Amino acid sequence: MDEQQLKIQANSPYNDGWTREFYREQLEEKQSKTMTVNTQRYLEFVNGVTSEQSKDNEAFVYRIQELEGQEFPTERLLTAAVGMSAEAGEFTEIVKKIIFQGKPVNEENLFHMKRELGDIMWYVAQACMGLNVSLDEVIEMNVDKLKARYPGGEFDVHHSENRVDGDV
Repeated sequence: MDEQQLKIQANSPYNDGWTREFYREQLEEKQSKTMTVNTQRYLEFVNGVTSEQSKDNEAFVYRIQELEGQEFPTERLLTAAVGMSAEAGEFTEIVKKIIFQGKPVNEENLFHMKRELGDIMWYVAQACMGLNVSLDEVIEMNVDKLKARYPGGEFDVHHSENRVDGDV
């Protein structure tokens, strides 16, 4: 019996005193058990499911060399990916403080958000150069994707949640 069911039985006026007490004892026992995590086993699990390139320098360097052979611009795309994430975090931090912490909506904070958005765009440009694609082409691809996802031209929860094959 789960905790919610035990609570119901432990407080039910339809149960006699002995039955309610029985369920209360079971509820207390269930609540007193704390989940213990074997952190060493968890770390072993994490290590086991981590790629060699993520935990071994030689494997990492070898992978970079493999990608060079495939003319994959690792340095530019890695710069773009890490930079976009970092700058998006800075943008998010400002929005979070405005919404949840009472930071004012004023010219200074709006300007700060625009600056961070500009930094994000700088890294987007890096990614475009790395992928040898123009920003216009990326925007056109996005518009085409969204037109296919929302055939009526408006947001629809159903289409948002239920994607057709190939819609990423």
